[in-house]
Amino acid sequence: MTVPEIAVRGWYKSSYSAQANDCVETGRLESSGMAVRDSKDPGGPALQFTADAWAAFVGSVKAGELLGG
Repeated sequence: MTVPEIAVRGWYKSSYSAQANDCVETGRLESSGMAVRDSKDPGGPALQFTADAWAAFVGSVKAGELLGG
């Protein structure tokens, strides 16, 4: 979906991104869940995730389960 088609409460970029635009931004959906978009194309497509799917993703990242090896 494109960004205008979804209701997001605000977009946020990690403080680890510094001033670079080579990153993703996340936004909390008004309906519940999260959206993710490319910071270089803020008007372009965005992915949507349910609250449960986002929580599972964040949990996997924190547990180090997504590291390549």
